[in-house]
Amino acid sequence: MNLEERLREQSSEYLHIVEVLLYVTVGALLSAAAAGGVFQAGVLLWQNASGTTPVNYGLGVLVLDQLLLVLMIVELLHTVRISIRSQALTMEPFLIVGLIASIRRVLVITMQAAKITEQGQGQVGEAASAAFRNTMLELGLLGFLILVFVLAIYLLRRSSQAEEILAQ
Repeated sequence: MNLEERLREQSSEYLHIVEVLLYVTVGALLSAAAAGGVFQAGVLLWQNASGTTPVNYGLGVLVLDQLLLVLMIVELLHTVRISIRSQALTMEPFLIVGLIASIRRVLVITMQAAKITEQGQGQVGEAASAAFRNTMLELGLLGFLILVFVLAIYLLRRSSQAEEILAQ
């Protein structure tokens, strides 16, 4: 083996080690973020149940929002784990993260719209009409995006099943 080939192999091995170390670091940070999110959701629920804070009816949506964020982080952690193990990047976990993020945004918009409706019952004007239009437009686009994500996940799973059948 000549010098150029040895150098190529050694540099490839070195870069692979650096890549794995970075994946492990990202995985550890994602794990810490997920644990922190679960802890924060638990604290919110505990404070509401123990009566240390005033009863907040939007708290359920806040806790759900927090837990959906944790679910996104866990899905990214799963992607990192798969990338370390198989040394290949897969599409499905990213589509699932996008789906969860879209659903999370729909929940946040719905909660904000409910608060605005409660606060401004008698206010009707150009600004309120424009805000309503923009909110409905964003919800419509998010709904379409959710359908696209679901269809993409379905097609991806269907194509992988077809590949498995053909491989047998």
